[in-house]
Amino acid sequence: MKNLKPTQAAQPIKLVLIGDGESPHLLKWARALAQSPGVELWAASSRGFTPEFEALLPAARRYAMQTKPDHGGGNLGLFMHLPGLGAWLKRVDADFLHAHYLTSHGTLAWAARRGWRLRARIISSAWGSDILVTPNLGWGYRWLTTQVLKASSLCTSDSHHMTARMQELGAGEVMTFPFGLDAMPKANVPKQPWLFFANRGLEPIYRPQLVLQAFAALAAQIPEAKLVVANDGSLRAELEALTRKLGVAEQVQFVGRLDAKAQALHYARARWYLSLPQSDSVSVSVLEAMAHACVPLLSDLPANHELLGEGSGRGLIVDAGAMPGFPGLPAQVLALENQAQDMGAANRTWVAQHGLFAPAVQRFLNRLRELDSPN
Repeated sequence: MKNLKPTQAAQPIKLVLIGDGESPHLLKWARALAQSPGVELWAASSRGFTPEFEALLPAARRYAMQTKPDHGGGNLGLFMHLPGLGAWLKRVDADFLHAHYLTSHGTLAWAARRGWRLRARIISSAWGSDILVTPNLGWGYRWLTTQVLKASSLCTSDSHHMTARMQELGAGEVMTFPFGLDAMPKANVPKQPWLFFANRGLEPIYRPQLVLQAFAALAAQIPEAKLVVANDGSLRAELEALTRKLGVAEQVQFVGRLDAKAQALHYARARWYLSLPQSDSVSVSVLEAMAHACVPLLSDLPANHELLGEGSGRGLIVDAGAMPGFPGLPAQVLALENQAQDMGAANRTWVAQHGLFAPAVQRFLNRLRELDSPN
């Protein structure tokens, strides 16, 4: 009888996240991957790491460049750290470099792989403006984006609209799934019927001034309406002045940046959620609002149509032609008043079925294992 060799256990996938270690989005990916069996997780950050990130990974598996990159571009200083990053990645000898935000971190992964002849494959996760905005800023940005996409063995996208754009720019295989929730929030929290919530960044791309103008139009017809504006940004002082100009300063509350618990309380109480950015893919904030049974009022963008579904009754696409006065918006919202509770319940059901992150991450890891298999 021949001696049979014992079956060898599959080696874990060694994966390096490359992104902003101070971003809650990268932390969310890190948590999901660190909790997945068969993954040896490492991370390189263009900035530092949050305490939560530091608790998740030991110092030996973290590399911080301590820069201050701007996702809008102009990050040449970041690439001065390429030699240190490349040498560190060479020592790590990972199976995959998983870059988040292609213009900056994807370019770092691409350049490090070429310059240090790394065996690792590149995985690119697009976040939105890195595909929908930055490549349109000039041929250099477009060229870099194309190089990163072509060099990637797998990409991820959170909307079919963005996936199509990535493929136009040279991407091969793209997995499409929402950057969803870790878990569903508590159900059946009493809603305040005319409470609106907005929490996108107070920056030009999110057009918070339009949120205030839309709310002012609503408040003119619905005197009991209130708006809570969370988050912060360069436009905050200007926006606070705008509430006074629009005559809604007493109905709008700016609460600044919130932790997850405080933000969940605002989602839970609000019946309506306002988000009117100039460009967007499927927003985590909108998914969170829907999970809390809010009714979203969203800008007219392809990803928002995907999210709400044509004729599905899950929210309202705000007519771009009505901006900035929004003359028809109050009548549209008032017409939804009696349906709002059912719409919120439908949103919770949809997110539970389609918008949870853990199942998507497991599908992603299964695909990585296939790519890493010698067969």
